[in-house]
Amino acid sequence: MIPRTDVESRTSGRLDAVTWLTVYVCLLFFVPSRLIVAPLGSAGSPSMIFGLASLILWLVFCVGATRVVKPGVQPIRVALCAFLFSVGLSYALAMSGPINSDEISPADVALLALASWSGTLLMAHDGVPTRARLDTLVWRITLCGGVIAMLGIVQVITRQVWVDRITMPGLNSADAAATFWRGAFLRPAATAIHPIEFGVVVTMLLPLALHVAFSQTWRNSVVRWIPALVLAAVIPMTSSRSAYVGVFVGMVICIVGWPAARRRLMTAVGLVGIVAMSVVTPTLLKSIVGLFTGVSDDTSIASRTNSFDLATEFVARNPLFGRGPGTFLPKYRIFDNQYLGLLVTVGLIGTILFIGLGIVTVVTVLRFRRNAANERSRDLAISLVASVAVGFVGLVMFDAFAFPMTMGTLFLLLGVSGALRKLEGEAGGLSVSADLVR
Repeated sequence: MIPRTDVESRTSGRLDAVTWLTVYVCLLFFVPSRLIVAPLGSAGSPSMIFGLASLILWLVFCVGATRVVKPGVQPIRVALCAFLFSVGLSYALAMSGPINSDEISPADVALLALASWSGTLLMAHDGVPTRARLDTLVWRITLCGGVIAMLGIVQVITRQVWVDRITMPGLNSADAAATFWRGAFLRPAATAIHPIEFGVVVTMLLPLALHVAFSQTWRNSVVRWIPALVLAAVIPMTSSRSAYVGVFVGMVICIVGWPAARRRLMTAVGLVGIVAMSVVTPTLLKSIVGLFTGVSDDTSIASRTNSFDLATEFVARNPLFGRGPGTFLPKYRIFDNQYLGLLVTVGLIGTILFIGLGIVTVVTVLRFRRNAANERSRDLAISLVASVAVGFVGLVMFDAFAFPMTMGTLFLLLGVSGALRKLEGEAGGLSVSADLVR
């Protein structure tokens, strides 16, 4: 077991951005997404409010900073700003033209949600003070992910959602907690709105959890492996194509980047797991295979593919900047494809810039990984690439901007990616100190 470094020991008790972001992760994962502050409507989830506070705190620090900082280009932050500028322009154009009255409030909420997620990204990107504290944040994210994965397993075993019994002072339920089934199998959602959202979140977190299990060797071996094991165990139970495609994408990226010995080990473990599933729950394995072999008769797939013609029609009306964020309401159509939704609402420019945010993150982290000084940093880098790639691929499967847990997790991981690059890959660049939230 590798002992904790002196730097980690000195910083572990501080109230800093890692502590702040830990609170955010707890709100995001542990407070059921249906619980909101009623007067704020759909903008009133605790995690969204906390994300907005993160943005305000980040702005106050940056505007009010009195010490001199060395300039440094941060590609992920630049890509985010470009996307935000484009969305803001789309919003301004929508509000300055004719717009249905019932589209105004959703447009405002869409801006608030994006501001909240951006605040989380920026806080993680610029607020983590040391590499050791970044390891702590990664551990806490995976630990919280393991907890909701365990809740999902409990839901499957007991065939009850449980979260419908959770109430919190000051919060009201926006919708009743639903039970989702696929055939004879209960689809777990944990505290998420829908099993699809839950499936994408757990597959985003699995590469990080495997990094913790393999690389954070100063932690107890049993404790550090538990999140990875429960996350891996719950994925087959989700009965979600999004989760299965996500885990495939994430594991392929990890396997390519892992050392040869680990690659062989995890490939063998995966094959053993498939064989064990075929013996213990052959019906579940058959159901998973059927999700892909029976796509031609699947009404949900037909609904998605039939959306392209309608999306093309709307894009043609406002091709560059769209009809405005949040203005394409479910009464018009549910695309179940966030990229189609982006093309319609923020146009070609906004969609390209959003995809560019993901590409810039992946390229930035891969370039850092190529020059990283140690194996642990290289392993974290490839895990983050896998997690971010899973998140962006998952957006093809559902309207993710309507699901706060998915987007909150994705933007947090984008911020963690930027923090890794800034803390180790560009010494002397802009660095925000631990007194950011002190």
